[in-house]
Amino acid sequence: MGCARLVYNRALAARTEAWYERQERVGYSETSTMLTSWKKQEDLQFLNEVSCVPLQQGLRHLQTAFTNFFAGRAKYPNFKKKHYGGNAEFTKSAFKWKDGKVYLAKCTQPLEVRWSRELPEGAEPSTITVKLSPSGRWTVSLLVDVEIAALPESPNQIGLDLGITSLMALSNGEKIANPKTFKAKRRKLRKVQKALSRKKKGSNNRHKARLKVAKVHAEISDARNDFLHKLTTRLVRENQVIAVEDLSVKNMVKNRKLALSISDASWGETVRQLEYKCNWYGRTFVKIDRWFPSSKRCGHCGYTVDKLPLNVREWDCPKCGTHHDRDVNAAKNILAAGLAVNVCGATVRPEESKSRKAGAMKQKL
Repeated sequence: MGCARLVYNRALAARTEAWYERQERVGYSETSTMLTSWKKQEDLQFLNEVSCVPLQQGLRHLQTAFTNFFAGRAKYPNFKKKHYGGNAEFTKSAFKWKDGKVYLAKCTQPLEVRWSRELPEGAEPSTITVKLSPSGRWTVSLLVDVEIAALPESPNQIGLDLGITSLMALSNGEKIANPKTFKAKRRKLRKVQKALSRKKKGSNNRHKARLKVAKVHAEISDARNDFLHKLTTRLVRENQVIAVEDLSVKNMVKNRKLALSISDASWGETVRQLEYKCNWYGRTFVKIDRWFPSSKRCGHCGYTVDKLPLNVREWDCPKCGTHHDRDVNAAKNILAAGLAVNVCGATVRPEESKSRKAGAMKQKL
């Protein structure tokens, strides 16, 4: 792990220096050549004691990070720190899978693994990634290629309205309570962080205190992921069609008053899990336009009110008099819009539909 981190940081420093001092672009092939020369240096002889595969994979990951940076998808790559843990990736040439045990390159003994799940019968791992979390927990991830059987078709269809008070409201009237995992551990986290701030930098006691803080963060993350996986799996199993709003969470967390609550709710992760699980199990996942007025539109007659502040949780339609729960009504509208998008592929905004229709007419003319 330390060798992979060292090679990654040295390559990042070399690429940064080459650009700022000589305006030269250094790619993966150049850093691979640098790695060969580093192994010949007297003070870096320990790099020869580990497999070269995770070192090369680290350089490939760095190349991917720069590709994402130049494409505008990510920020400039950062140096890896020891306290943040790390990972080492082994491709098929650098490990051996025998009798359900993992033998890494240049290791005579198999890894002592406490398996969280069994591999599918006949599956052979193509990549193994060993990870170390900041809390000191080691994990091993095995990548296998398997066929996932689609679930039996379900007659149910559901629309989801994500929120904070309730994590989500369903179009069938059900509301999922927000577990607020960060709030549950906030007092404990504050206590260990205050203890960390009192420790002298570089001391052994500070290292112990840092591990305590990391473990509390791990508890929060584990509880949140466990809840979301169980919830999204249930929704995918029960419903054939799932419709959600295409929320811009990145922009929404810029609101200082709601940023913590939105981040704790993990809307982006919820949508991500729903999307890939629907692809796995043969379900239909639909995202509707984020500007669709799902909360302000009456699900009974279609009337849209001009304003509906966030503190108004229930309202009556001025046109037909129907009483609405704000979140459930939004979920019903999201489902209706999602079905329309799924059937005809049209946008749910009338002004866009007109512009697209006009554009199609011009092309025909």
